[in-house]
Amino acid sequence: MEPTPRPAVSIVIPTHSEQRWNALVRTVASARSQTYAPAEIVVVVDHNPVLFRRTRRDLGGVTVLENLYTRGVSGNRNTGAFHTSTSLIAFLDDDTVACPQWLENLVKPLAADPAVVGAGGGIDPDWEGAKPAWMPEEFLWAVGGSYAGMPTTTAPIRNVWSASMVVRRDTFLAVGGFRTGFGKLGNQNRPEDTELCLRMSALAGGHWMYVPDAVIRHEVPASRSTFGFFLRRCYAEGRGKVAMAGLLDGSESLGSERDYLRSLPRAVLRNLVAATRGRGAHHALKAGGVLAGVAAAGVGGVVETVAGRRTVVAGATR
Repeated sequence: MEPTPRPAVSIVIPTHSEQRWNALVRTVASARSQTYAPAEIVVVVDHNPVLFRRTRRDLGGVTVLENLYTRGVSGNRNTGAFHTSTSLIAFLDDDTVACPQWLENLVKPLAADPAVVGAGGGIDPDWEGAKPAWMPEEFLWAVGGSYAGMPTTTAPIRNVWSASMVVRRDTFLAVGGFRTGFGKLGNQNRPEDTELCLRMSALAGGHWMYVPDAVIRHEVPASRSTFGFFLRRCYAEGRGKVAMAGLLDGSESLGSERDYLRSLPRAVLRNLVAATRGRGAHHALKAGGVLAGVAAAGVGGVVETVAGRRTVVAGATR
């Protein structure tokens, strides 16, 4: 019996700022070094002509495009994805480094099961300095990392993150790709990857897989290691998830968030017990971090709910 041919994969990397040039070079180098060689590497520059010219000049062997849509990472990714012709499309962020087996491991669930519409891999925070003592493992998502409570072996999951993602091209195109205008731009931080995952699953009746062995490292600069950034990120996540629910099927799309919130009291208790048993004061700080993160996300959710209601009322009175 002849072996099943391996599906071809393109890798799309969005970028927007010259300040990330060195990181982008590292990301592209890691994409080139995959044991599962990509058919094409596409770098898409978000409305930055200077960076576009530099990327075309200095990054040989990759396709370099300009964002064809309005400014923002969703349009940036769509530009690259719609350009490709492979059956699978993978995404990396421009501040990540993929391990050599990343793509090979990420593709396995899709090659094995046609019901899998996409997969995501494990993300290890790559701290510029020391990891903050108060940072709870359950909140590593706030710095773009896999967090405590996620599967430790390959398993179905509701959604993955676009920093480390592979999708079936036909399903991705059928839903229109990432929702433009609903993503990361300036101070706005909307979960465009979660929203995409839900639409793709709903259309195809398929599911997503999380592959913890498909590892990337995600850079965490010192500016994102502060408590202030943590609170702002949690607040933005609360707003973003409520905004996402408004676009989809209301609160039904937030089932995973409710399950996650129900797990957090155990994290608080575990850290407090560890602190009282003399295992280190940092456990008490982590318990406080959980409570602060939940509070900030809750405030964000309330603010977005009120803002949404005001929008509806304003529209009805016109």
